[in-house]
Amino acid sequence: MVDPLYRLLAWLSPAYPIGAFSYSHGVETAVEEGFVKDRASLVTWLRTVLTDGTGRVDGALFAAAWRAAEAQDWKTFDTVAERAAAWRGTSEMALEQRQQGGSFLSITRNAWNHPDLDATHQRLSGEIALPVAVALAAAVHGIALEMALSGYLHAFTANLISAAVRTVPLGQTDGQLALAALEATVQRTVEAALAVDDLDEVGTATPLLDWCSLKHETQYTRLFRS
Repeated sequence: MVDPLYRLLAWLSPAYPIGAFSYSHGVETAVEEGFVKDRASLVTWLRTVLTDGTGRVDGALFAAAWRAAEAQDWKTFDTVAERAAAWRGTSEMALEQRQQGGSFLSITRNAWNHPDLDATHQRLSGEIALPVAVALAAAVHGIALEMALSGYLHAFTANLISAAVRTVPLGQTDGQLALAALEATVQRTVEAALAVDDLDEVGTATPLLDWCSLKHETQYTRLFRS
């Protein structure tokens, strides 16, 4: 018997080898500039990233990609994938999503193979943003949209908290307290994404996040790739 939860947990585990640990999504610069300096400021920062920034956009892209894949509507799916690849404010944000997405699709095709994963890899030449890649795998392996999206946004949030724990630095307990504090925000982000009918209506309002990402490109000392 196939266990959808087992597969989802495997794919979103920090142990899944897509290189997530090497990206901070601008958190490193936010720490350098003093925007994030403790648990409270980290929670505030990530709450905005989730509700008004990347979480909002990637959640909507994830839902649209899952629905298209579940319906076997590959023309629509490829349109969503193209938009996801282009919908990045900086070169590092694009690298972060493209590298992890390509790695996710490649690994999942080998470990959890499905013909639709192979076909998508061939159509897109392996170039795919991470939320679209995870949504595709979830849809073709029969994992419910809300469960998959909740897991994806939890993993995204946990990875950025991990970056902050290493950079601020914060203690491991503070990291878990931050994750607990963001539980309701993640759920609201999921609900907002599921309610999106038209991707043209989705946008971001996080210019400071984009500024941090741009500044990170020339930051003197860096631990992360973004």
